[in-house]
Amino acid sequence: MASSRDKTSPPLSRYRKKRDFLVTPEPSASTPREPGGAGNGFVVQKHWASRLHYDFRLELDGVLLSWAVPKGPCYDPKQKRIAVHVEDHPVDYATFEGTVPERQYGAGTVIVWDRGAWEPVGDASKGMEAGKLVFRLHGEKLAGLWELVRISKPDDRQDQWMLFKKRDEWARPLAEYDVIKALPDSVVSNPLGLVEEREPKSARPARGSEPEVDLSAAVRAPLPAKLEPQLATLATSLPASGDWITETKLDGYRLLARVDEGRVLLLTRGGHDWTVKFPALVKELGDLPLSSGWLDGEITVMKDGLPNFSALQNAIDRRANQDIVYFLFDLMYLDGKDLRKVPLWSRRARLARLLDAAGQQLRFSPDFEAPPAQVFEAASGLGLEGLMLKRRDARYESGRTQTWLKAKARLRQELIICGFTGRGGKSGEVGSLLLGYYDGDKLRDAGSVGTGWDSRTAQDLWRRLAPLEVSSAPFDVHVTKARRWSRRAAGSERWVQPTLVAEVEFAEWTADGVVRQASYKGLRLDKPADSVVREGGKTQAPAHLPELKITHPERIVDRSVGITKADLVRYYASVAEWMLPHLKDRPVAMVRAPSGIADELFFQKHVERTGTPGLTVQDRELWPKHPPLLTVDTVDALLAAAQMNVVEFHTWNSTVLRLDSPDRVIFDLDPGEGVKWGTVQEAAILVRTLLSELGLKAWLKTSGGKGLHVVVPLNSRLDYGTVKSFSQAFVRHLAKTIPERFSAISGPSNRVGKVYVDYLRNGMGQTTAAAFSARARPGMGVSMPVSWEQLGDLKSGAQWNVQTAREYLSFQSQDPWTDYWASGQSLATAIKRLR
Repeated sequence: MASSRDKTSPPLSRYRKKRDFLVTPEPSASTPREPGGAGNGFVVQKHWASRLHYDFRLELDGVLLSWAVPKGPCYDPKQKRIAVHVEDHPVDYATFEGTVPERQYGAGTVIVWDRGAWEPVGDASKGMEAGKLVFRLHGEKLAGLWELVRISKPDDRQDQWMLFKKRDEWARPLAEYDVIKALPDSVVSNPLGLVEEREPKSARPARGSEPEVDLSAAVRAPLPAKLEPQLATLATSLPASGDWITETKLDGYRLLARVDEGRVLLLTRGGHDWTVKFPALVKELGDLPLSSGWLDGEITVMKDGLPNFSALQNAIDRRANQDIVYFLFDLMYLDGKDLRKVPLWSRRARLARLLDAAGQQLRFSPDFEAPPAQVFEAASGLGLEGLMLKRRDARYESGRTQTWLKAKARLRQELIICGFTGRGGKSGEVGSLLLGYYDGDKLRDAGSVGTGWDSRTAQDLWRRLAPLEVSSAPFDVHVTKARRWSRRAAGSERWVQPTLVAEVEFAEWTADGVVRQASYKGLRLDKPADSVVREGGKTQAPAHLPELKITHPERIVDRSVGITKADLVRYYASVAEWMLPHLKDRPVAMVRAPSGIADELFFQKHVERTGTPGLTVQDRELWPKHPPLLTVDTVDALLAAAQMNVVEFHTWNSTVLRLDSPDRVIFDLDPGEGVKWGTVQEAAILVRTLLSELGLKAWLKTSGGKGLHVVVPLNSRLDYGTVKSFSQAFVRHLAKTIPERFSAISGPSNRVGKVYVDYLRNGMGQTTAAAFSARARPGMGVSMPVSWEQLGDLKSGAQWNVQTAREYLSFQSQDPWTDYWASGQSLATAIKRLR
């Protein structure tokens, strides 16, 4: 049997031997952790390599013990899952998400599906040797007792084990709950918090007060000369709850304090020495009851009880900084002991004691016991910048991590000052700042800001920027559309070396990639310009899907692949977040399959033939005595429809608010008999090319059936008759220009060996299968939005189906249709060009 842990070889030697670290982004493990460390983390990584599988990893003796689990973990004790013991991985691998390039070992995409802590039952090392490991998991998706048991014989080629759930309060039948399908996404991009906090079980004791401060993981070591701060990752959504310490996100400057026998150094995040700027803080830090230490915190000035960045800037510049408060939130070293491996809650508890008798300008950064979503709502209402969320048991790790998250209540970030304009009528004052950020190694134009300062600040900015002036714009990438800088005329720009950083608050990023309605908050003298990148948007509070109680879940919908009603309803629940923007406020027609797709189907547009709850009835009449239309606007309505055996959702090209004015035109590419898939792909490219020549941008999605949909967003200024006439003329032009490829006439005999481009879907009252809709065909493909870059990799118009689509989405970091919603286009020029 091949050994996955050869004790005669150096640690991680098999891991290194399999990988070329000049090519793969995986961690190289050049400095393995010392065996016997206090680490007790676990991670489950979802890995789409040659086939989808799950990598189950437990931290032990400085490495991650690793098993490949093809079907993933399951809460049903009856489900025994094969787990192939593979080479140990470095502990740093626990945070790895990314794509391993082709021709590399394990080529494919990796996400962190679950993470947390584990507790072995008994001696873990002896359990590994014996081939029986029992343990408890404390993760965001997995909890309770589990077991790994070896099933291989000594001469087997693979070291095979089985992973299964032990019977306890967490065990659940697979028919009732499939954790793999219910929670398919990355916990890095979609943190959930501990499942034990979200769904406490009666058998688990309630969490009481924190135990005594435990510094047992501290390591005796000399005082580090330098220490890189730990940085937070922007959270796209809040954890519903969980084992997090929640603090206010302070509106100030990050500052680390090093104390060595009474000598105090104050260092910025970038390592700059700011000690002389804050003599009062230095004195109070020197009076603390410690001989040596490293402390972490943020300085700010409180105004009306809230942190105020502008006031902090003024206090620093005037040197009259008695109003500055140093909020301390972490303690990394104390009196000869390195505390970075000590759990965060213990470090903070020791820090709080240290600050009991501190001076007026040193304060402990408090945390809140309420759920993060509740605190976030309160912080937003107060106008605070946001929250900091930190894993209660996390160690202190330099650099950006996933154990610290920042939740932003407002759109605000640092941007590089790349130029300025003068203020009209005010000599020596800045009127606006021209901004940028780095995208890789390219400096991109980010727009401008012209508000947020007084005359004194405008003069100060002028004095700082004038010596940096250069002859030309420093941007590598300009805004592509006509530049409409606010508060300045074209040609008045004065460009500077991109070295200064400004803090800016703004309403949104525009489709062109510039900030809108920006307001200046101050300079960030503590941050280097080359670290400034575009950050994400505001953090979203968690949204909760209603609990699914499916009627007749066992009913078969598609016998060809065994898809049940439970599979279909759970699919729609899992894609609701993506699908609802394509459904909301649009009249909808639904295809119902009460007895499965192989039997009679019902096409339903109106309220009179359904009692489905949650659907919105639109009273607007199309013509006299026409029954009301329906819209699907909420998760409840979507799932209610699926409960009523709706398989397909088809939508109009207009919304109920502007029913007569379509906001899109759709070209349905439908291959005739004998047409190969490659021809359909080429047809899509040709359609896009012609649209581009007409000045129109188009987006692509699979149809869920045999073909593709090319969608052009419009500005809703034309009626259906005009839009349909354009689409008809467009398709006829295609068929006339390339008759061997395209047909403009419907009917099977007219499109043998050709692609029929259906323009009829652009008429009043006509519908098209919505994005993410399943199709009532064998295999139950789904209509999936894709990027044009993906077109060459598609194998069919039904590449994803009800069983695979949600897994595919869990690996997508960006919606390929993000810019679609803000891209309404005029058809006027295109109509003229086509004529």
